[in-house]
Amino acid sequence: MIRHLVLFKLNEGVARDDERVVAGVKAFQELDGIVPEIEFWECAWNITDRPIAYDFAINSAVADADALKRYLEHPAHQAAAGLWREFATWVIADYPF
Repeated sequence: MIRHLVLFKLNEGVARDDERVVAGVKAFQELDGIVPEIEFWECAWNITDRPIAYDFAINSAVADADALKRYLEHPAHQAAAGLWREFATWVIADYPF
């Protein structure tokens, strides 16, 4: 299995209730029912307000490197990530477990 973690930081001046952000969150929430490679999926807003904290997180798992590649290339994932490019930056970690 491969864990796929993504932490998002909203751009300066972008709020959680911005309509673009709301649409981006919805798009990620729906991936679990759309992308067959997803074995585990959770996403949520960070609850800490520490200055070094990121704002939104995805914690997911797929079977193997091929499944991760298919997930990343899936049109629904590409569309959701495209929304987030408009208002956030992010960091990613993928590791076997």
